[in-house]
Amino acid sequence: MLILSSIAAVMMAVAVLTELRRDLMMFQQNSYRHERYMKWLRASGDTTSVSRLLALVILFIGLCGLRIELLSMSAMCIYGLIRTYQLVTAKYKKPLVMTARAARIYVTAVTLTLICVAVTLILFSDGVEQATAIAAIAFTGAYCLSHVIILTSGFILAPVEKSINRGYYNDAKSRLESMPDLKIVGITGSYGKTSTKHYLYRILSEHYDTCMTPGSYNTTLGVIRTIREYLKPYNEVFIVEMGAKQTGDIKEICDLVHPTIGIVTAVGPQHLESFHTIENVRDTKFELVDALPGNGLAVINDDFEMISGREVNNTRVVRYAVRNIAGAEFMADDIQYSPQGTTFAINGPDGFSMLLTTRLLGECNISNLLAAVVVAIDLGVPVDKIRYAVSQIEPVEHRLSMKRTAGGLTIIDDAFNSNPSGSSMALDVLSMMTAGERIVITPGMIELGEKQYELNREFGCKIAKSCDYAYIVGQYNRQAILEGITDGGMSEDRVKTFDTFLEAQTYLIKTFHAGDTVLYENDLPDTFK
Repeated sequence: MLILSSIAAVMMAVAVLTELRRDLMMFQQNSYRHERYMKWLRASGDTTSVSRLLALVILFIGLCGLRIELLSMSAMCIYGLIRTYQLVTAKYKKPLVMTARAARIYVTAVTLTLICVAVTLILFSDGVEQATAIAAIAFTGAYCLSHVIILTSGFILAPVEKSINRGYYNDAKSRLESMPDLKIVGITGSYGKTSTKHYLYRILSEHYDTCMTPGSYNTTLGVIRTIREYLKPYNEVFIVEMGAKQTGDIKEICDLVHPTIGIVTAVGPQHLESFHTIENVRDTKFELVDALPGNGLAVINDDFEMISGREVNNTRVVRYAVRNIAGAEFMADDIQYSPQGTTFAINGPDGFSMLLTTRLLGECNISNLLAAVVVAIDLGVPVDKIRYAVSQIEPVEHRLSMKRTAGGLTIIDDAFNSNPSGSSMALDVLSMMTAGERIVITPGMIELGEKQYELNREFGCKIAKSCDYAYIVGQYNRQAILEGITDGGMSEDRVKTFDTFLEAQTYLIKTFHAGDTVLYENDLPDTFK
């Protein structure tokens, strides 16, 4: 029995270590915010999953006493082995990034686990054989409470993280103060900010030594890291993407970097679960505009009603538009799409006009390009350099980018994120591809608050009018999208449902024909089913 209980203790210890890594991954995906992590736990049902309930049953058997020790230890051995294998071999869309902060939380969680096991052994063990069995039981209990252990570790380290972050903040602030001539451009919006950042960077790099926040480094800590690791003393322009999950997030970034130019790309029903109202979204995005100096410049997208109606009195304003051009100084006109890209004209004040060619597709991308061109013009980039840069811009990965496979399938990849405006524009692009069948693969849109069902139903209705086949992935928005597709008039035989993107892609590979076009619209993270 000693050997069996020892194996059980080891297997459950390994299971706890791997489970804590997975829980930490989810904690990281929820920005290390306890309230968001708790909300995910409630929504996902992870605490009452089959694996958790089975572990609780095994724990109960182990607590019943030595008379069924053989059963409980055997169950722990088998369970620990199987669960560890499942966790180690699992594939995640956004795996854990073992940053210094993540490592601190993980080490703390492991330490807490070992302390709890040690205390249990001191209080209840009597002899080596009993100690190994109790250790196995203690590790099983820790497995059942892994969420609590991760949350507790986060609470314990909160003062430490705050102190560390304050040191990083002060260092970044000092670096910026040592570069008084640096031109700083802030970009925010419910969507479009990352693409606009990349387009502006490509254009400005033709004329200036430019640095931008990489990837999705759009939080205060992400900006701080960019300043400390990427910004160089010789850079002339610093482009800062600014994201927000709650009111005050953008102001916090502005208080650090003090931008002189700000772009607001969009205000829409994104992150309504945390902002609650569209007005709160608008006010938070305009924290960037409100932070600009009197001699600064606000570049604002008038295509969005919540933006066009918002007055700005503290700084100079230039408004741009693709559709709502009545009050705009700069506008995109004569937009022509093809599988090779897009041609369009930019018209501005005093008869200004510029014909541009780009490899990008979709009205949303033209709008983002327009904002970037407006800023480039204001910063004195010559027209010929702007035209050349725009012609060379590559689509940002997973943001309405297009490629063709050897088998003749055209792929429109818009899988990074999805929102009501962007998804509608993506479907418009798909509808123009008439060489073969048009297929959309999507799990729908998220973080839309009370409008979640309504907007996904409208999305389904647009799908029915824009393509020939629809593959709906996952359970999260399935009912709403299917209802919209039915209302839009698409027949049931042209609609397929799949649990995962992999299943949908496998089916597509077996059924597509040369000349077909598929749109990948959104790809939900691991926190959604």
